[in-house]
Amino acid sequence: MCLGIPMQIKTIVEYTARCEAKGVERDVSLFMLQHETLEPGDFVVVHVGYAIQKVTPQEARSAWEVYDEMLKTLDEQPGSL
Repeated sequence: MCLGIPMQIKTIVEYTARCEAKGVERDVSLFMLQHETLEPGDFVVVHVGYAIQKVTPQEARSAWEVYDEMLKTLDEQPGSL
């Protein structure tokens, strides 16, 4: 299963952004969104190191709510992984 992770852009240098989600920071390629207007504070969905879509803060929060619920369910089920 593949997931896109919503992350917030902290800084941008050319086509690379430093992004953060849940206290974890990563360098992310913005190459696939080079025609989007992006700036620090924006949210993007990141998949295998590439920003693939710009999203609203509410969309990012909603995705994290779903991911947190999935993780909680897995933690409650012994031997689930």
